[in-house]
Amino acid sequence: MTDADTAERSLRPGAAIDGRVTLRTLILIRWIAIAGQLTAVLVVQFGLGVALPLGPVLAAIGASVLLNLAALAQRKARPRLADRDAALYLGYDLLQLSLLLYLTGGLHNPFAVLILAPLTVAATILSRNAVAGLTLLALACLTALALWRFPLPWPGGPLTLPPLFSLGTWLALTISAIFITGYVWSVAQEARRISDALSASQMALAREQKLSALGALAAAAAHELGTPLGTISLVAKELAREVPPDDPLAEDIALLQSQAVRCRDILADLSRKPEAEGGEPYDRLPLRALIEAAAAPHKLPHVELRIEEHASRHPAGHPAGHPAGGAEVSSLPMVRRSPEIIHGLGNLVQNAMQFAHTQVVVRMEWDQDRLTVSVTDDGPGFPPGLLARIGEPYISSRAEGRGHMGLGIFIAETLLERTGAEVSFTNSRSGGASVVVRWQPPIFDAKA
Repeated sequence: MTDADTAERSLRPGAAIDGRVTLRTLILIRWIAIAGQLTAVLVVQFGLGVALPLGPVLAAIGASVLLNLAALAQRKARPRLADRDAALYLGYDLLQLSLLLYLTGGLHNPFAVLILAPLTVAATILSRNAVAGLTLLALACLTALALWRFPLPWPGGPLTLPPLFSLGTWLALTISAIFITGYVWSVAQEARRISDALSASQMALAREQKLSALGALAAAAAHELGTPLGTISLVAKELAREVPPDDPLAEDIALLQSQAVRCRDILADLSRKPEAEGGEPYDRLPLRALIEAAAAPHKLPHVELRIEEHASRHPAGHPAGHPAGGAEVSSLPMVRRSPEIIHGLGNLVQNAMQFAHTQVVVRMEWDQDRLTVSVTDDGPGFPPGLLARIGEPYISSRAEGRGHMGLGIFIAETLLERTGAEVSFTNSRSGGASVVVRWQPPIFDAKA
């Protein structure tokens, strides 16, 4: 399974997101809540002279203190919380706060808006299912507080508010709870997706760099082993001349010569096609060789891969792309061989192969000012409704039943843009999808 597939599976809607929050964070948030609750109770009781049911109120706050002390004892054993455990902690906070509001006026208490705080925290760190469960719990608490509560003991007597006001307060808090949790969860989920997609891009790049380093090492070893192998072949040839054919050593010398020839062929193959193994000992190589290396792992037997070349040089007075009157550039440009380019172009070719019916065309165009590589397939093309979003991670499939576009396009665009490329997505006139990658110098050397 690739890094993109792993990240995509972990961010399916509703999937549990374990380890997103530490127990220490929730303990700290609860200590802040305890301090705020205790301060508010003492100020109202002794500063404003409002008589509260102090015993039950302090007991509710004390329960949170005991829970925090118990959580501190197991903080080292459980530094990070699973999605379910974090939801239970925040569910307790909702119930504890609802109990305090029940004892101090219910929804008539101005601090009733604080019931949205645990929901906001939950929407930031928990999965969709956990957030939905806590939202339903909060709505149940708000409904209960609207119906049952101890009256808030105002100095002039119990405060009596019209039922319409209570209904308005309940409705406002209910709508706020649903809107805030939905909005915050959506924004946080998008941020998590981008973060995980970038992490997957880094993992893909790191893997490509390791492959490139291994290939370069193999090519360097082939180069260094060439000299001693040549010496062995020379000595074996001289021994074969000196030893008579009927000598018992003649057979061993012949075997030594054949194995030396075999080693020479293996090393020659490594030196001739190092890019096929993921490495290249030189900093630059021809553009066609780089594209062939990027596309090689993704070829399919039923889809033809055609690589086209088009070079032009525009003279003064003629715009780029109109070479009339100018000499054509005959040699392929030399391109920096980097893991970003190899993996990025490889992902684009892989995506085109998945959706193509019979053919994928990779077209190279270059002049003195620009290098362009386009990847076009004869498949169904990008859906018009998604064309503006191509390049975002985790978008829906391009065509019904024709594979998916998870992180592959996102990783390709991210890695190619790191090399200075501009990536654009369109549909060709024939209906297939087309991805165009453009570079400016110094990514390449266009040679006449």
